[in-house]
Amino acid sequence: MTIGTLIYTRLFGEKVGSDHLGNTYYQEKKAPAAGQRRKRWVIYAGAPEASAVPPEFHAWLHYTIAAWPEGADKPHKPWQKPHQPNLTGSAEAYRPPGHTLEGGHRAKGTGDYEPWTPA
Repeated sequence: MTIGTLIYTRLFGEKVGSDHLGNTYYQEKKAPAAGQRRKRWVIYAGAPEASAVPPEFHAWLHYTIAAWPEGADKPHKPWQKPHQPNLTGSAEAYRPPGHTLEGGHRAKGTGDYEPWTPA
């Protein structure tokens, strides 16, 4: 967070809530003029990484939903997994078998693959 964001948040921001990752969400204190919307923003708990905003809160930030997402930190359906930020570029990033950082060797093909060759 920059000093400008901190000052703007203190002067004009109204805390709306926070998510299970520790991110804090704000909106403008004053009511907007007719036909306009209040600004909404997030102060990240850690590094400013947009993928660290869970989907429900992203929807609130971008006015996809009007109401604050209550109870959004729990999966709604049995098949839903908890939110995970984008891990690309980190040590926890997925690397498929055969990736150079995973040894560079993959299992041999099973014989059911036939490469295309032009006629």
